[in-house]
Amino acid sequence: MPAQTNLKPVLTAAQINLLMETVFPQLNESAAAYEAIDVFPGGCIVRLNAGERHLRPGGTVSGPALFTLADIGGYVCVLSHAGPDALSVTTNLNINFVRKAEAGPIDGHCRILKLGKSLMVFDIDIVAGPEGHTIAHATGTYSIPPQSAANVVK
Repeated sequence: MPAQTNLKPVLTAAQINLLMETVFPQLNESAAAYEAIDVFPGGCIVRLNAGERHLRPGGTVSGPALFTLADIGGYVCVLSHAGPDALSVTTNLNINFVRKAEAGPIDGHCRILKLGKSLMVFDIDIVAGPEGHTIAHATGTYSIPPQSAANVVK
């Protein structure tokens, strides 16, 4: 399915990172692990700076850490394209793990497949290592609450 082509971001990656520090401080409370790297029409790039706390025995980045990266990719896309409504929530997230990943930067390349008034459907390719191999792929849906001045973070 091709991505939706008529989308324009309303927030930059820097604005998203600042917004997430404000509305979701527990995400990076002990270290700046998750961040928005880039926002562009119809998508974004997010990063997990995977360290010791993200590893399971054997030195592999844990599934929950990669799942969180996929979810953050969707959150960054919905915030950057539908507006800074912090009450947007995940309604579905499905992930397939393809390869193991070691500590270091892990990037999620997220694209919006469909952005409507109440739902956003996206997919994300999670890549790592010097060759940028896919280590996981996820698809998800975010619910966008009805527009209300009370929901929008300024």
